[in-house]
Amino acid sequence: MVVSFGSVEGAQLWLEQTGCTFEMLLDSQKKVYLSFGLGSSFSKVLKFSCLMQLSEFSAADRDFPDFPHRLLEDIFQLGGDFLLDETGKVLLSHPSKNPLDRPSLKDVLKAKTDLLLSCQCCDLK
Repeated sequence: MVVSFGSVEGAQLWLEQTGCTFEMLLDSQKKVYLSFGLGSSFSKVLKFSCLMQLSEFSAADRDFPDFPHRLLEDIFQLGGDFLLDETGKVLLSHPSKNPLDRPSLKDVLKAKTDLLLSCQCCDLK
């Protein structure tokens, strides 16, 4: 599931432009963000190394979602990646240090494997 704090119009546009097929939850009060310890940071979002990497993506002709300025809300809000089991237990917690910070595929797969190994039933395998 993808969690966003923006408007319905912005969420629909993002889903269309990225081709994301996950369900989306709109969290306009940012309660989910706060419960996972995710804050806003001017300095982390506009960190020079992060801006350089984004400029390299642009130079490599990598597409990013194109949003009208009227739909941009808190551009300094940091995100994260979390994997929860069916009971809500957090198996992987990766609050982003900057907009480009994501967990490695190895870490995500390890958390999923640990879940499957601890599961007593075969439904999740």
